[in-house]
Amino acid sequence: MKELKIGNKTAKLPIIQGGMGVGVSRSGLAGAVASEGAVGIISTAQIGYDETGFEQNYKECNKRAIEMHIKRALKQAKDGLVGVNVMVALKDYAQHVKTAVKAGADVIISGAGLPIDLPGLVEGSDTKIAPIVSSEKAAHIILKMWGRKYERTADFVVVEGPKAGGHLGFSREELECRDHLNYDLEIKKIIQTVREFGRKFGQKIPVIVAGGVFSREDVSHVLQLGADGVQVASKFVATEECDANLAYKEAYIRAKSSDVDIIESPVGMPGRALKNRFLEQVKKHPISIGKCYGCLAKCNPATIPYCITDALIRAVKGDVEDGLVFCGADVGRIEKMSTVREVVRELVV
Repeated sequence: MKELKIGNKTAKLPIIQGGMGVGVSRSGLAGAVASEGAVGIISTAQIGYDETGFEQNYKECNKRAIEMHIKRALKQAKDGLVGVNVMVALKDYAQHVKTAVKAGADVIISGAGLPIDLPGLVEGSDTKIAPIVSSEKAAHIILKMWGRKYERTADFVVVEGPKAGGHLGFSREELECRDHLNYDLEIKKIIQTVREFGRKFGQKIPVIVAGGVFSREDVSHVLQLGADGVQVASKFVATEECDANLAYKEAYIRAKSSDVDIIESPVGMPGRALKNRFLEQVKKHPISIGKCYGCLAKCNPATIPYCITDALIRAVKGDVEDGLVFCGADVGRIEKMSTVREVVRELVV
């Protein structure tokens, strides 16, 4: 495998560990991944959930936690890079991005919406940026707008396919029936579009493919399509270094492919998660919301079926029956607890 060059930054391996929130990928996981020469990603979504005073001032706790976890992970980085995943859907999106830049994040990956303003938020820094896209159309729109508004382009692009976990850029119908071969064609179209924008700006824009990348064979397949690297998330959950509670990791290990469900998130996007008591309750009736944490820009507590912050925090703390456990489509292939080093070695071709 070739090293991953993102502008003037280089990771020994073209492997990115996907960002997972709330609290699943923080400095413990991201730092370990970066220490293996890959790219470790911290999710900023309610990252300060276990900080003292979170209930009273979640904004400040999240800001403090972003700085702390980036700096911790950077100390372990060696031949790798450390970055953050910041969802466009967050109400404090701009603050999270600016805080990550100030803390020294190597890269920022942004999805769950179109990150149109991202270049302006990192202006004057050496932090590299990447949008997450699921279609050639989205890639074209974002790169065209960045070029027109900021006279720059992406430093790399993450293509997230229909087998990914968490919030997804597809309709429920696409997720339930989308053909894998057809998405290979979409990946090639996205790569072609990204290459065209790269030529316009006289630079190489690496394309990273995510979603359904689990084995060495999957990695080889993606590279043969023309991609420059892969992003892997679920496989890193069942590792000793992952920041989630042991019960959360064990839920992944126990899970079968039939335990995965497509849900409607309060973010307004479909998501993939493990079936449990929580999802059964949500299907029957809304779960009352005691406190609003103001996490999502387009969230109305009076109309949503549950509080996603509450649900994700319960899960990461170990309540995997009454919390929301996001996962990728291949979670059923995870059979045992592992280490980050073992997972990385299983992906190297």
